[in-house]
Amino acid sequence: MSQKFVVVDLETTGNSPKKGDRIIQFGAVIIEDGKITGRFSSLVNPLQEIPAFIEELTGISDSMVKDAPLFEEIAPQVSDMLEDAYFVAHNVLFDLSFLQEELLNSGQEGLYGPVIDTVEMARILYPTADSYKLTDLAARESLHHDRPHQADSDAQVTAELLLIMLEDIKALPLVTVKELAKLSEGLKSDLHLIFDDVLSVKESRLEILPEHIEIYRGLALKKRAVIRKINQSAIAYPESVEEKMSLLQKAFTGYEIRHGQFEMMDCVREAFSKNGHALVEAGTGVGKSLGYLIPAAIFALESNNPVVISTYTTQLQEQLLFNDIPKLGQVLGTTINASLIKGRNNYISMARFEHSLREVEENYDTALTKMQILVWLTQTETGDFDELNLSSGGMLFWSKVKNERALFLKTKHWEDYDFYQRAIEKAHNADILITNHSMLLADLVAEKGPLPNYDYAVLDEGHQFEKAAGKYFGKSLDYLAVRLVLNQLGLYDQNQLFYKLETLLNNNNGDLGSSRLHTFQINQLISDLVYETEELFKLAGTYARKATKNKSYGSKLNASMIPDRDNRIWTALKTTAERFYFHLKDLITALEGRLDEAGKSPHRYTGVQQSILEEVVSVTEDLEKIRITARTLFMDESGYVRWIEADMRALQNSTTIFSRPVYVSDYLTEQFFTKKEVLLLHLQPSLLIIPSRLSKRNWDCELH
Repeated sequence: MSQKFVVVDLETTGNSPKKGDRIIQFGAVIIEDGKITGRFSSLVNPLQEIPAFIEELTGISDSMVKDAPLFEEIAPQVSDMLEDAYFVAHNVLFDLSFLQEELLNSGQEGLYGPVIDTVEMARILYPTADSYKLTDLAARESLHHDRPHQADSDAQVTAELLLIMLEDIKALPLVTVKELAKLSEGLKSDLHLIFDDVLSVKESRLEILPEHIEIYRGLALKKRAVIRKINQSAIAYPESVEEKMSLLQKAFTGYEIRHGQFEMMDCVREAFSKNGHALVEAGTGVGKSLGYLIPAAIFALESNNPVVISTYTTQLQEQLLFNDIPKLGQVLGTTINASLIKGRNNYISMARFEHSLREVEENYDTALTKMQILVWLTQTETGDFDELNLSSGGMLFWSKVKNERALFLKTKHWEDYDFYQRAIEKAHNADILITNHSMLLADLVAEKGPLPNYDYAVLDEGHQFEKAAGKYFGKSLDYLAVRLVLNQLGLYDQNQLFYKLETLLNNNNGDLGSSRLHTFQINQLISDLVYETEELFKLAGTYARKATKNKSYGSKLNASMIPDRDNRIWTALKTTAERFYFHLKDLITALEGRLDEAGKSPHRYTGVQQSILEEVVSVTEDLEKIRITARTLFMDESGYVRWIEADMRALQNSTTIFSRPVYVSDYLTEQFFTKKEVLLLHLQPSLLIIPSRLSKRNWDCELH
C-alpha cells in the first residue's frame, strides 16, 4: 500500500449533507514517505447563508465566501489529490460523508480508498488521555494550533499529529503490534493496514526492547519497580514562623505567609503529639493539603507509624499523590514513602485479560478497549482503571477483566504481576497511605482488610465522611444497573452468557440426568425476571410521581417510600418487589447449580471456557447483591429510611430506589472514632454541623 496520506478538514454549514448542508472551507495536507510535501486550502461558496453559530465558531462569514469558487470548480483538483492515498481526518466519517456527496454531485468518482480516523487512532495510542478533541491532543503533543475550526489550520495540526502517532506505533513492542493487528480488523477505519505494514517491518528485523519493557506470556508490560521502604531520618518540626517560611520557600518561589496554614500545621502537630483528636475547619486558599501533610509526614518519620490520609473522591487522591506529595518532598528535602490504594476491582486482572485475547472479537467497543489496554500495559505502573479513558462499552468490558477472586481460571502464573497485591505491598511500606472514605469503611468492616494496621488517620473532606458511610452501609437499586446484569446474562436465543454456559456444559458433560433444571426452565426464569424488573421500576416511578404530584421539583422526583396498605400503588409495588426477590433467588440457585456441576471437573475446560465460567460467577455474585438489596429495600422493616429518585424525562430508566441506616453516626463512633488515636477532620465552613453528630468526645485541638 502507498504511504501517501491526505489529511483533510472541512468547515460546513451544518452536520448533515443529506439535509442540504454544504462545505464552506476545504483544507488538506499531503504526507508522503513520512514528510509533509504539500498543502491545499480554499474557501467554498455553499450557495446558501452561513448560520450565525457556524460563523461564530469558524469566523467564516457570507461575505468571505461570496466570491469563493463553487466546490465543483475545485473538485477535479481534490479528486486528483486523493488518488491512491489514505484519506485521513479527525472524526473521519463526518468529513468523508460531506466530501463523498460533493464529489459525486460534481461528476467525480467517489472516495473508495482506505480511510484513517485520527480520533480512533488516538484512543488506541493514548489510552489515558483526558480528551480526544483535536485542540486537546494538540496541546498534549505541544503542537501549535492557533486557529481552531479553520480547515487549513485543523488539517495541518491533524497531519502533524498523524506523523507523531505513526512513529508511536513503530515504537511499540512487536508482541503488542501483533495483537493490535489482529484486533484492528474490527475497527471503523482501516488502521489494520497501518498495523500490518508496521508488523511486517518489525518481523523482518531483530528487536531490541526498551529498558523499561519486559515480555511475559506474550504480553509487553512496563517493568515492575522493586518495592522497598526507603528509611528516612527524622525531621525536626518547624516550630517558629521563620522555620515554616524557610521550609515552604523550598517548594514555592515567592511564597507568601499564610497564617491559617501555619495555625493548621500546629493544630495537627499538637493532636499527633498528644495522641488526641483535631477538628479543623479550613476554607479555600489556606493551603490545607500541605497544612496537614507536613506535620503528618514529620510525625510518621519520627514515630515510625504510618498515617492514613482519606479523601471523599479518587480525584483528590490522585491530586495528593501526584501534585502535593512531590511538593511535600521538596519542602522536607527528602523522599516520602507515599502510596495510594483503591478497591480491588479498580485493578486489572492479567489472567482474565490474557484469556480475553483468545476470544474471537466481533464487538467494536470491546476490540477497541482491548487495544487500548494492550498499549496501556506498556505504560502503567499501577494497573489502575482510573488511568484509562474508556467508552461506556469499554467499561462493560472492564467488568470482565477487573481483579476479583477466581474459582475456575488459573491465575497462579500471574501472581507476580498482580497489580492489586502490589498496591497492598506498597501500602505496607508507606509512611503516608492515601485512600478514600469508601475504602477506609470497607477496611473497617472487613475481618482482614487491605490496609495495614494504623492508628493515625486524617480525613480530608471530613464533612463527607458520614455521607460516604451512609452510601456504604446503605443500599440502592437502579433500573439500568439491574438491566445491565440481566443483559449480560441474556436469554438463550440471544447468544449471550447463558447460551455460552449451556453450550459449554452440554459439550463437556453430556447428559447430566434429571436432577438439574432444563435449559428452557432457566431461560424462563431469566425471562420472568426481566418482566418483573420492568414492572418493579415502572411501579416505583409511578409511586414517586403520584407521591410528589402536588410538589414542584421540575423534572426531578424525590419521594419517601412509606409502607401503606391502603395505598394501591404501594401494595402493587411491594408485591412486585417480592416476586422480583423470589425470581432472583430461584435464578441464583439455578446458576449456582450449574457452577457446582462445572466445579466437579474443572480440569476439562479450556482457558476460554474457564473465562466464561468466571464471568458466570461474577454475574451470579452481582445478582446476589441485587437480591440482598431488594430484601433491605422492601422486606427489612426497621432501622432504615427509604426513598425513590427519578426523572420525569425518562421515568423508568432513571428510577433508583434507596435505603440508608437511620443512625450511621453511632456506628462510626463505636467502630472508628474511639479506636483510632488520632483523627483530623477537614471541613467546609458551612458543614460544621455534620461532624458534630459524629463526635462523642471533646477535640484536643479545634481550629476554625
